[in-house]
Amino acid sequence: MRAGAAGSSAAYHLAQFALDSGIPLRIDVFERDSHIGGRSTIIHPWSDPEQAVELGASIFVDVNHILVNATRAFNLSTNTRENLLANIPEVGIWNGKELVFTMNEGGWWDLAKLFWRYGYAPVKANKLMRETVDKFLKMYERPLFPWKSLSDVVQLVGLTEVTGLTGEQYLQNKGIAPKFANEIVQASTRVNYASNLGTIHGVEAMVCLSTNGAMSIAGGNWRIFSHMLSSSDSISTHLNTTITRVSRQTDGTYDLTSSAGRVSSFDEVVLAAPLQFSNLVLEPAPEHIPEQIPYVKLHVTHFATPHKLDPSAFGLDNDKQVPEYVLTTLQVDEEYGSKPNVGRAGFFSISIVNSGVNRYASEPRNEYIYKVFSPKRIDHQFLSRVIGLPVAKEEAENGDIDGTVSWINHWEVHSYPYEYPRVTFDEIKLDEALWYTSSIESFISTMETSALSGKNVAQLIFNGWYKQHDESSDGESLTTETNWDFKPLDTPQKPIKADL
Repeated sequence: MRAGAAGSSAAYHLAQFALDSGIPLRIDVFERDSHIGGRSTIIHPWSDPEQAVELGASIFVDVNHILVNATRAFNLSTNTRENLLANIPEVGIWNGKELVFTMNEGGWWDLAKLFWRYGYAPVKANKLMRETVDKFLKMYERPLFPWKSLSDVVQLVGLTEVTGLTGEQYLQNKGIAPKFANEIVQASTRVNYASNLGTIHGVEAMVCLSTNGAMSIAGGNWRIFSHMLSSSDSISTHLNTTITRVSRQTDGTYDLTSSAGRVSSFDEVVLAAPLQFSNLVLEPAPEHIPEQIPYVKLHVTHFATPHKLDPSAFGLDNDKQVPEYVLTTLQVDEEYGSKPNVGRAGFFSISIVNSGVNRYASEPRNEYIYKVFSPKRIDHQFLSRVIGLPVAKEEAENGDIDGTVSWINHWEVHSYPYEYPRVTFDEIKLDEALWYTSSIESFISTMETSALSGKNVAQLIFNGWYKQHDESSDGESLTTETNWDFKPLDTPQKPIKADL
């Protein structure tokens, strides 16, 4: 159930495995929302269908093998990201008082500044990141893939030590200078996971440094998952369909009941979203019930304005330019907080994500489109401060087509878990023929890892079918737990029905 990265990947890979082996099946994907892609979706500034920006899940990187391979397989074009404002810094790190570091596009001068301020810490941290990623990538490969236990495979690849420590502890243990950790690495954990370095586990902190080859899909990353679901005639996707109850039957199948009262029967069920937000009744209770873990409640704000950000709002002289990406960190006297303390900076990041033409103004004009991550709703006072011009309350809520803020979109979302240190993770198999992809969320929460979890479940399901096929090669019936009857070849097989 659900058509996000995990559900789409599970359906796509299961259909591929079955096709390659000649196993007939039918896959139904139920999605309560009106779109495919889950948190990966787009919005249209000024409600202009010709202009779009990513609402969530904005980028993936070149080590994200499933997403990159799907992009190639479906011949999808990627966006070319260019600096939208010439001759200004690309990245700045703001602590609520000053920009502690600025960087352009990685030229020699930037490297010199980096080493001058942080010594060899960037080199050491990059080496740690590569070591962490290399260990993680073993989870894609045999003999570890597919894995029946996330806890076990994390231990086998050597990452339990890293997930059991905070990012701060891990970097300290590895001799990374505190200044680099608190300014550069923490700025990355805040923009990616709204978390400070002392509250996020070490693996996720390292993931935040893996940014090489960042890309996005032209028209929206959701198109990857849409193509996955349309890749096979065996997959049927049902949008605007909410499943309210999953009931296991005496023959081992599952009945799914929708909010409209429709009941459908399936041999395998994949829950491809966090159970705690699904309002789903499971009866009887499965052998394993996922724990409820705290999720970040993130405020994502997009707004359009013809104005650049005000230098004075970031401690700069009026003749200076605010960087295109402003990340944030804490000042040295600020506490991490049990739930991340946003600190004096007041927000996690603000950046220019696009530019466009406001064709609906009395005089059409070019505007910048900004994106803000914050722990609370952005208001008129915040906008007035960062733009340097008055913004009315109503304008901050709904925009004013000819005003300082011509368009604005507020989105509140449970974006990802608080990635606290831990060494065990939820089960993948909740019960016989009942699977769960979101156990991976508290390990690494990205589009790629969700897609990996979906592929892993698909492989486990297929392996179970294939094993039963081998065990029944003498012509005897398969066990009825999966409700697949193996009969002589001159008799049509009953397709397996899987719900995701």
